[in-house]
Amino acid sequence: MDAAETLRISVRSLRAHRLRAALTVIGIVIGIAAVVTFATFGASLKADVVSEIEGSSANEIYLVASEADEGGFGGAGQPVFTEYDLGQLRDIEGVQRVVPRGIVPVSAIGHGDQTIARSQVTATNATAFATATFEEGRSFRNGEREAVVNRPAARLFDGNLSAGDRLTVTRASGDRENVTVVGIVNGTGGQLPFSSFSDQPRVFLPADPFYQSVVESPNAVGNQFVYPQVTVVTDPGDTTATKERVRGYFAGDRSDAALLVPDGYAVSAQTNDDLVDRIERIVTRLTRFVTGIAVIALVVGAVGIANIMLVSVTERTREIGIMKAVGARSRDVMQLFLAEAVLLGALGAVLGVPLGVAGGWVATRYAEIPLTLAPGWAALAVVVGVLVGVVAGLYPAWRAARVDPIDALRYE
Repeated sequence: MDAAETLRISVRSLRAHRLRAALTVIGIVIGIAAVVTFATFGASLKADVVSEIEGSSANEIYLVASEADEGGFGGAGQPVFTEYDLGQLRDIEGVQRVVPRGIVPVSAIGHGDQTIARSQVTATNATAFATATFEEGRSFRNGEREAVVNRPAARLFDGNLSAGDRLTVTRASGDRENVTVVGIVNGTGGQLPFSSFSDQPRVFLPADPFYQSVVESPNAVGNQFVYPQVTVVTDPGDTTATKERVRGYFAGDRSDAALLVPDGYAVSAQTNDDLVDRIERIVTRLTRFVTGIAVIALVVGAVGIANIMLVSVTERTREIGIMKAVGARSRDVMQLFLAEAVLLGALGAVLGVPLGVAGGWVATRYAEIPLTLAPGWAALAVVVGVLVGVVAGLYPAWRAARVDPIDALRYE
Protein backbone atom coordinates (compact mmCIF):
# COMPACT_ATOMS: atom_id res chain seq x y z
CA MET A 1 0.00 0.00 0.00
CA ASP A 2 1.57 3.30 -1.08
CA ALA A 3 1.73 6.43 1.10
CA ALA A 4 -1.01 8.27 -0.80
CA GLU A 5 -3.46 5.40 -0.36
CA THR A 6 -2.57 5.11 3.33
CA LEU A 7 -3.19 8.83 3.80
CA ARG A 8 -6.50 8.69 1.93
CA ILE A 9 -7.84 5.82 4.03
CA SER A 10 -6.62 7.45 7.26
CA VAL A 11 -8.38 10.73 6.47
CA ARG A 12 -11.57 8.87 5.53
CA SER A 13 -11.51 6.98 8.82
CA LEU A 14 -11.03 10.15 10.86
CA ARG A 15 -13.81 11.93 8.99
CA ALA A 16 -16.13 9.04 9.76
CA HIS A 17 -15.65 9.76 13.48
CA ARG A 18 -15.41 13.54 13.43
CA LEU A 19 -16.55 14.24 16.98
CA ARG A 20 -14.27 11.67 18.56
CA ALA A 21 -11.31 12.80 16.48
CA ALA A 22 -12.04 16.47 17.28
CA LEU A 23 -12.13 15.83 21.02
CA THR A 24 -8.80 13.98 20.78
CA VAL A 25 -7.22 16.81 18.77
CA ILE A 26 -8.39 19.35 21.36
CA GLY A 27 -6.18 17.66 23.95
CA ILE A 28 -3.13 18.09 21.73
CA VAL A 29 -4.13 21.67 20.86
CA ILE A 30 -4.34 22.60 24.53
CA GLY A 31 -0.94 21.08 25.26
CA ILE A 32 0.81 22.71 22.29
CA ALA A 33 -0.91 26.07 22.92
CA ALA A 34 0.14 26.02 26.58
CA VAL A 35 3.77 25.32 25.67
CA VAL A 36 3.88 28.06 23.03
CA THR A 37 2.08 30.56 25.28
CA PHE A 38 4.51 30.14 28.17
CA ALA A 39 7.53 30.08 25.85
CA THR A 40 6.38 33.26 24.08
CA PHE A 41 5.72 35.06 27.35
CA GLY A 42 9.11 33.97 28.71
CA ALA A 43 10.90 35.18 25.58
CA SER A 44 9.01 38.49 25.72
CA LEU A 45 9.81 38.98 29.40
CA LYS A 46 13.49 38.26 28.88
CA ALA A 47 13.72 40.58 25.88
CA ASP A 48 11.97 43.39 27.77
CA VAL A 49 14.10 43.10 30.92
CA VAL A 50 17.35 42.81 28.99
CA SER A 51 16.52 45.77 26.75
CA GLU A 52 15.75 47.93 29.78
CA ILE A 53 19.03 47.02 31.45
CA GLU A 54 21.11 47.35 28.29
CA GLY A 55 19.46 50.72 27.68
CA SER A 56 21.07 52.13 30.82
CA SER A 57 24.68 53.24 31.02
CA ALA A 58 27.20 50.55 30.11
CA ASN A 59 30.11 52.22 31.92
CA GLU A 60 28.76 51.89 35.46
CA ILE A 61 29.94 49.48 38.16
CA TYR A 62 27.39 48.75 40.87
CA LEU A 63 28.69 48.09 44.38
CA VAL A 64 26.37 46.33 46.82
CA ALA A 65 27.07 44.33 49.97
CA SER A 66 24.59 41.46 49.75
CA GLU A 67 24.39 37.84 50.83
CA ALA A 68 27.21 35.89 49.22
CA ASP A 69 24.90 33.41 47.46
CA GLU A 70 22.91 36.20 45.79
CA GLY A 71 25.85 37.30 43.67
CA GLY A 72 25.00 41.00 44.01
CA PHE A 73 21.89 43.07 43.34
CA GLY A 74 20.25 41.44 46.36
CA GLY A 75 18.00 44.27 47.48
CA ALA A 76 19.29 47.57 48.85
CA GLY A 77 22.33 45.91 50.45
CA GLN A 78 24.06 46.46 53.77
CA PRO A 79 25.39 49.95 54.61
CA VAL A 80 29.16 49.37 54.53
CA PHE A 81 30.58 51.95 52.11
CA THR A 82 32.01 54.90 54.04
CA GLU A 83 33.13 58.33 52.90
CA TYR A 84 36.67 56.98 53.20
CA ASP A 85 35.83 54.29 50.63
CA LEU A 86 34.31 56.88 48.32
CA GLY A 87 37.51 58.91 48.40
CA GLN A 88 39.67 55.85 47.71
CA LEU A 89 37.44 54.81 44.81
CA ARG A 90 37.73 58.25 43.21
CA ASP A 91 41.53 57.80 43.12
CA ILE A 92 41.38 54.48 41.24
CA GLU A 93 42.53 54.67 37.63
CA GLY A 94 39.66 54.81 35.17
CA VAL A 95 37.07 56.16 37.64
CA GLN A 96 35.26 59.31 36.51
CA ARG A 97 32.93 59.80 39.44
CA VAL A 98 31.44 57.97 42.42
CA VAL A 99 27.72 58.12 43.22
CA PRO A 100 26.59 57.01 46.71
CA ARG A 101 22.98 56.19 47.48
CA GLY A 102 21.36 55.89 50.88
CA ILE A 103 17.89 55.70 52.34
CA VAL A 104 16.22 58.34 54.50
CA PRO A 105 13.29 56.78 56.41
CA VAL A 106 10.21 58.99 56.25
CA SER A 107 6.52 58.64 57.02
CA ALA A 108 5.00 61.24 54.70
CA ILE A 109 5.66 63.95 52.15
CA GLY A 110 3.41 66.99 52.00
CA HIS A 111 2.77 69.79 49.54
CA GLY A 112 0.26 72.50 50.36
CA ASP A 113 -2.72 70.86 52.03
CA GLN A 114 -1.99 67.41 50.51
CA THR A 115 0.03 64.72 52.26
CA ILE A 116 1.26 61.50 50.64
CA ALA A 117 2.37 58.52 52.74
CA ARG A 118 5.90 57.37 51.87
CA SER A 119 8.30 55.05 53.64
CA GLN A 120 11.59 56.39 52.33
CA VAL A 121 13.37 58.84 50.05
CA THR A 122 16.78 58.55 48.39
CA ALA A 123 19.84 60.37 49.68
CA THR A 124 22.66 60.95 47.17
CA ASN A 125 24.84 63.75 45.87
CA ALA A 126 24.73 66.01 42.85
CA THR A 127 26.92 63.65 40.79
CA ALA A 128 23.88 61.37 40.42
CA PHE A 129 22.43 63.92 37.98
CA ALA A 130 25.57 64.54 35.92
CA THR A 131 24.05 62.83 32.86
CA ALA A 132 20.37 63.10 33.81
CA THR A 133 17.75 64.72 31.63
CA PHE A 134 15.73 67.36 33.44
CA GLU A 135 12.21 68.06 32.26
CA GLU A 136 12.28 71.17 34.40
CA GLY A 137 14.77 72.90 36.69
CA ARG A 138 18.19 71.66 37.74
CA SER A 139 20.05 69.36 40.11
CA PHE A 140 20.10 70.12 43.82
CA ARG A 141 23.24 71.55 45.41
CA ASN A 142 25.04 69.52 48.05
CA GLY A 143 24.49 70.97 51.52
CA GLU A 144 21.29 72.79 50.55
CA ARG A 145 17.70 72.03 51.59
CA GLU A 146 16.67 71.19 48.07
CA ALA A 147 15.05 68.19 46.39
CA VAL A 148 14.78 66.62 42.97
CA VAL A 149 11.78 64.44 42.06
CA ASN A 150 11.03 62.26 39.06
CA ARG A 151 7.89 62.66 36.97
CA PRO A 152 5.89 59.85 38.72
CA ALA A 153 6.56 61.54 42.07
CA ALA A 154 5.52 64.93 40.69
CA ARG A 155 2.22 63.43 39.57
CA LEU A 156 1.40 62.24 43.10
CA PHE A 157 0.22 65.73 43.97
CA ASP A 158 -2.74 67.61 42.54
CA GLY A 159 -1.64 69.85 39.72
CA ASN A 160 1.77 68.11 39.61
CA LEU A 161 4.89 69.46 41.25
CA SER A 162 6.98 72.08 39.51
CA ALA A 163 10.41 73.55 40.11
CA GLY A 164 10.15 76.07 42.94
CA ASP A 165 7.41 74.24 44.87
CA ARG A 166 7.88 73.52 48.56
CA LEU A 167 7.72 70.07 50.14
CA THR A 168 7.44 69.06 53.78
CA VAL A 169 9.27 65.79 54.50
CA THR A 170 8.18 64.09 57.71
CA ARG A 171 10.91 61.79 59.01
CA ALA A 172 10.12 58.44 60.63
CA SER A 173 11.01 60.09 63.96
CA GLY A 174 8.28 62.71 63.42
CA ASP A 175 10.65 65.60 62.69
CA ARG A 176 9.69 67.75 59.71
CA GLU A 177 12.03 69.17 57.08
CA ASN A 178 11.06 71.82 54.54
CA VAL A 179 12.74 71.52 51.13
CA THR A 180 12.43 73.27 47.79
CA VAL A 181 11.89 71.26 44.63
CA VAL A 182 14.55 72.50 42.22
CA GLY A 183 14.20 69.94 39.41
CA ILE A 184 11.93 67.37 37.75
CA VAL A 185 14.19 64.64 36.42
CA ASN A 186 13.68 61.96 33.80
CA GLY A 187 15.97 59.20 35.07
CA THR A 188 19.20 59.57 37.04
CA GLY A 189 22.63 58.09 36.85
CA GLY A 190 24.10 55.74 39.40
CA GLN A 191 21.01 53.72 40.27
CA LEU A 192 20.79 49.96 40.07
CA PRO A 193 19.56 48.78 36.67
CA PHE A 194 16.45 47.31 38.29
CA SER A 195 15.44 50.82 39.29
CA SER A 196 15.44 52.08 35.72
CA PHE A 197 12.33 50.15 34.74
CA SER A 198 10.44 50.12 38.05
CA ASP A 199 8.84 53.50 37.21
CA GLN A 200 8.27 54.22 40.89
CA PRO A 201 7.87 57.72 42.37
CA ARG A 202 11.27 58.86 43.65
CA VAL A 203 12.31 61.82 45.73
CA PHE A 204 16.04 62.65 45.93
CA LEU A 205 17.60 64.68 48.73
CA PRO A 206 21.25 65.69 49.20
CA ALA A 207 23.02 63.39 51.66
CA ASP A 208 24.29 66.54 53.36
CA PRO A 209 22.30 67.55 55.43
CA PHE A 210 19.54 64.89 55.33
CA TYR A 211 21.36 61.55 55.53
CA GLN A 212 22.06 60.37 59.08
CA SER A 213 23.49 56.83 58.83
CA VAL A 214 27.01 56.95 60.26
CA VAL A 215 29.59 54.42 61.43
CA GLU A 216 33.07 54.56 62.89
CA SER A 217 35.52 54.15 60.03
CA PRO A 218 38.09 51.37 60.60
CA ASN A 219 40.67 53.14 58.41
CA ALA A 220 39.97 56.80 59.16
CA VAL A 221 39.47 58.83 62.30
CA GLY A 222 35.93 59.40 63.62
CA ASN A 223 32.42 58.65 62.39
CA GLN A 224 31.54 58.86 58.72
CA PHE A 225 28.46 58.53 56.57
CA VAL A 226 27.93 54.95 55.42
CA TYR A 227 25.93 53.94 52.32
CA PRO A 228 24.29 50.67 51.18
CA GLN A 229 24.94 51.26 47.47
CA VAL A 230 27.63 52.97 45.45
CA THR A 231 27.91 53.33 41.69
CA VAL A 232 31.29 53.87 40.08
CA VAL A 233 31.15 55.60 36.70
CA THR A 234 34.16 54.70 34.56
CA ASP A 235 35.80 55.74 31.32
CA PRO A 236 33.63 54.09 28.63
CA GLY A 237 36.56 52.21 27.09
CA ASP A 238 38.04 51.02 30.37
CA THR A 239 35.07 49.57 32.28
CA THR A 240 36.26 45.95 32.44
CA ALA A 241 39.76 46.83 33.66
CA THR A 242 38.40 49.37 36.13
CA LYS A 243 35.98 46.78 37.52
CA GLU A 244 38.91 44.47 38.28
CA ARG A 245 40.78 47.31 40.00
CA VAL A 246 37.69 48.13 42.09
CA ARG A 247 37.31 44.47 43.06
CA GLY A 248 40.97 44.41 44.01
CA TYR A 249 40.43 47.36 46.35
CA PHE A 250 37.69 45.53 48.25
CA ALA A 251 39.60 42.22 48.30
CA GLY A 252 41.88 43.29 51.16
CA ASP A 253 41.68 45.26 54.41
CA ARG A 254 42.38 48.58 52.70
CA SER A 255 38.66 49.29 52.42
CA ASP A 256 36.22 50.02 55.24
CA ALA A 257 33.56 47.97 53.46
CA ALA A 258 35.66 44.79 53.59
CA LEU A 259 35.96 45.21 57.38
CA LEU A 260 32.36 46.28 58.00
CA VAL A 261 30.59 43.68 55.86
CA PRO A 262 28.64 41.20 58.06
CA ASP A 263 29.36 37.47 58.09
CA GLY A 264 27.75 35.72 55.17
CA TYR A 265 27.78 38.88 53.07
CA ALA A 266 30.20 39.98 50.37
CA VAL A 267 30.87 43.13 48.39
CA SER A 268 29.97 42.62 44.73
CA ALA A 269 31.14 44.79 41.85
CA GLN A 270 29.07 44.13 38.74
CA THR A 271 28.27 45.83 35.47
CA ASN A 272 25.24 45.75 33.20
CA ASP A 273 26.73 42.86 31.22
CA ASP A 274 26.99 40.77 34.39
CA LEU A 275 23.38 41.51 35.25
CA VAL A 276 22.14 40.81 31.71
CA ASP A 277 23.78 37.38 31.75
CA ARG A 278 22.26 36.59 35.13
CA ILE A 279 18.78 37.78 34.16
CA GLU A 280 18.88 35.76 30.93
CA ARG A 281 19.80 32.60 32.85
CA ILE A 282 17.08 33.12 35.45
CA VAL A 283 14.32 33.86 32.95
CA THR A 284 15.40 30.97 30.72
CA ARG A 285 15.27 28.54 33.64
CA LEU A 286 11.89 29.86 34.72
CA THR A 287 10.54 29.56 31.17
CA ARG A 288 11.76 26.00 30.90
CA PHE A 289 10.23 25.10 34.24
CA VAL A 290 6.81 26.58 33.45
CA THR A 291 6.87 25.17 29.93
CA GLY A 292 7.74 21.78 31.37
CA ILE A 293 4.58 21.93 33.45
CA ALA A 294 2.62 22.68 30.29
CA VAL A 295 4.03 19.50 28.74
CA ILE A 296 1.78 17.60 31.14
CA ALA A 297 -1.13 18.67 28.94
CA LEU A 298 0.69 17.07 26.00
CA VAL A 299 0.96 13.82 27.93
CA VAL A 300 -2.78 13.92 28.51
CA GLY A 301 -3.26 14.49 24.79
CA ALA A 302 -1.04 11.51 24.01
CA VAL A 303 -3.16 9.32 26.28
CA GLY A 304 -6.22 10.54 24.37
CA ILE A 305 -4.69 9.54 21.04
CA ALA A 306 -3.69 6.12 22.37
CA ASN A 307 -7.19 5.61 23.72
CA ILE A 308 -8.99 6.51 20.50
CA MET A 309 -6.66 4.35 18.45
CA LEU A 310 -7.21 1.34 20.69
CA VAL A 311 -10.97 1.84 20.42
CA SER A 312 -10.59 2.16 16.65
CA VAL A 313 -8.68 -1.13 16.46
CA THR A 314 -11.47 -2.87 18.34
CA GLU A 315 -14.21 -1.31 16.21
CA ARG A 316 -12.44 -2.08 12.94
CA THR A 317 -11.39 -5.63 13.65
CA ARG A 318 -13.56 -6.99 10.84
CA GLU A 319 -12.21 -4.30 8.47
CA ILE A 320 -8.69 -5.34 9.34
CA GLY A 321 -9.56 -8.97 8.57
CA ILE A 322 -10.95 -8.02 5.16
CA MET A 323 -7.85 -5.94 4.38
CA LYS A 324 -5.59 -8.84 5.19
CA ALA A 325 -7.81 -11.28 3.29
CA VAL A 326 -7.38 -9.23 0.09
CA GLY A 327 -3.61 -9.05 0.43
CA ALA A 328 -2.76 -6.28 2.93
CA ARG A 329 0.35 -7.07 4.94
CA SER A 330 0.76 -6.53 8.68
CA ARG A 331 3.12 -3.66 7.83
CA ASP A 332 0.37 -1.99 5.76
CA VAL A 333 -2.14 -2.26 8.61
CA MET A 334 0.36 -0.91 11.12
CA GLN A 335 1.23 1.94 8.75
CA LEU A 336 -2.44 2.82 8.37
CA PHE A 337 -3.18 3.13 12.07
CA LEU A 338 0.12 4.90 12.74
CA ALA A 339 -0.74 7.43 10.01
CA GLU A 340 -4.06 8.17 11.71
CA ALA A 341 -2.31 8.83 15.03
CA VAL A 342 0.28 11.07 13.37
CA LEU A 343 -2.46 13.03 11.60
CA LEU A 344 -4.17 13.67 14.94
CA GLY A 345 -0.92 14.87 16.51
CA ALA A 346 0.05 17.02 13.51
CA LEU A 347 -3.40 18.61 13.31
CA GLY A 348 -3.24 19.43 17.03
CA ALA A 349 0.19 21.02 16.56
CA VAL A 350 -0.87 23.09 13.54
CA LEU A 351 -3.90 24.44 15.40
CA GLY A 352 -2.11 24.76 18.75
CA VAL A 353 0.79 26.96 17.58
CA PRO A 354 -1.28 29.98 16.43
CA LEU A 355 -3.50 29.58 19.48
CA GLY A 356 -0.40 29.61 21.67
CA VAL A 357 0.96 32.72 19.97
CA ALA A 358 -2.40 34.40 20.55
CA GLY A 359 -2.23 33.36 24.21
CA GLY A 360 1.29 34.79 24.45
CA TRP A 361 0.06 38.06 22.94
CA VAL A 362 -2.72 38.28 25.54
CA ALA A 363 -0.21 37.57 28.33
CA THR A 364 2.18 40.27 27.13
CA ARG A 365 -0.63 42.78 26.81
CA TYR A 366 -1.66 42.01 30.39
CA ALA A 367 1.93 42.40 31.59
CA GLU A 368 2.37 45.51 29.42
CA ILE A 369 5.52 44.27 27.70
CA PRO A 370 6.32 44.02 23.96
CA LEU A 371 5.59 40.72 22.24
CA THR A 372 8.65 38.68 21.28
CA LEU A 373 8.03 35.45 19.39
CA ALA A 374 9.85 32.21 20.21
CA PRO A 375 10.09 30.47 16.79
CA GLY A 376 12.36 27.76 18.16
CA TRP A 377 9.75 26.74 20.72
CA ALA A 378 6.99 26.88 18.10
CA ALA A 379 8.94 24.57 15.77
CA LEU A 380 9.70 22.28 18.69
CA ALA A 381 6.01 22.21 19.60
CA VAL A 382 5.10 21.03 16.09
CA VAL A 383 7.76 18.32 16.20
CA VAL A 384 6.59 17.25 19.65
CA GLY A 385 2.99 17.14 18.44
CA VAL A 386 3.91 14.79 15.63
CA LEU A 387 6.07 12.67 17.93
CA VAL A 388 3.21 12.45 20.41
CA GLY A 389 1.08 11.01 17.64
CA VAL A 390 3.79 8.51 16.69
CA VAL A 391 4.46 7.36 20.25
CA ALA A 392 0.78 7.21 21.19
CA GLY A 393 -0.09 5.29 18.01
CA LEU A 394 2.69 2.72 18.08
CA TYR A 395 1.05 0.20 20.39
CA PRO A 396 -2.45 0.42 18.85
CA ALA A 397 -0.88 0.08 15.38
CA TRP A 398 1.18 -2.91 16.48
CA ARG A 399 -1.90 -4.48 18.02
CA ALA A 400 -3.89 -3.95 14.81
CA ALA A 401 -1.10 -5.53 12.76
CA ARG A 402 -1.20 -8.68 14.90
CA VAL A 403 -4.92 -9.31 14.37
CA ASP A 404 -5.46 -12.75 12.88
CA PRO A 405 -7.45 -12.39 9.62
CA ILE A 406 -9.52 -15.56 10.24
CA ASP A 407 -10.56 -14.41 13.73
CA ALA A 408 -11.15 -10.89 12.41
CA LEU A 409 -13.57 -12.11 9.73
CA ARG A 410 -15.55 -13.98 12.37
CA TYR A 411 -15.66 -10.90 14.65
CA GLU A 412 -19.11 -9.38 15.21
